[in-house]
Amino acid sequence: MSTTMRIGFCGLGKMGLPMARRLIDAGHRVAVWNRTHEKARALGVASALCIACETPEEVARESDVVLLCLADGVAVEDVAFGPRGLAMGARRKALTIVDHSTLAPSQTRSLAARWRDATQGEWIDAPVSGGTAGASHGTLAIMAGGDAACIESVEPVLAAFAARVTRMGDSGAGQATKLVNQTITMTTIAALAEATNLARHAGIDASKMSAALAGGWADSVLLQTVQPRMVVPPGQPTGSIRTMLKDLDAVASLAGECGVALPIAARVRDWLARAVDEGFGDEDISQIVRV
Repeated sequence: MSTTMRIGFCGLGKMGLPMARRLIDAGHRVAVWNRTHEKARALGVASALCIACETPEEVARESDVVLLCLADGVAVEDVAFGPRGLAMGARRKALTIVDHSTLAPSQTRSLAARWRDATQGEWIDAPVSGGTAGASHGTLAIMAGGDAACIESVEPVLAAFAARVTRMGDSGAGQATKLVNQTITMTTIAALAEATNLARHAGIDASKMSAALAGGWADSVLLQTVQPRMVVPPGQPTGSIRTMLKDLDAVASLAGECGVALPIAARVRDWLARAVDEGFGDEDISQIVRV
């Protein structure tokens, strides 16, 4: 595929909107759709390169490759195969799907097989890591699963918002890698929350922790970005407790399929579930420190 291919994008949320904007800023023609149409229309008004579509079916008809950035597997299945979904618009062409959502690997493999049967097209699972800042700055890391040649063909498109694309294996391998990433991320955030609470109770100024520990063995991107938000809560969440719980549920499912015990991740998952039960589900993930 060439870099002049027609691109579609479904899902203009916290991650999807800056990703779509970077595609447009890179000079790509992009057909966009969002469940709340106002976001798509606003993007269409802002750029002549953007076409705001009323349905995913319309996106498919306008595109050679469609990128998805949706909340969960239910949303992905509905957009791909529901009424006026992508499959309806891709019946006469082998449309490639690149799914940046985070799903269970087994569900991804099922969706990929179903897509291939319905359209003869490829389905690449390509979850991202790097948060909203990475999406805005074009520094996301993508872990991909699927046909190697197809992944290589869409890399020039993904370069608009990703610094690195790594093929991890066949269908589902990208999602499995993302769940490994989420296991590391969330257990680290949980440790930071415990350490922040320990610092407070020990009479330490927790706002100095990230600077004091910079460059040492405890330093990390999460220490420098998430721990300060534990001290001063952000005005807008960059990633919610509810979303991370959804991801750790998928981690638990994968671990069960593999017969692997994850005792630390399981404890953190229970912590997140308690936070949701106590009304913190839509709070920034840093606010697990309050539970």
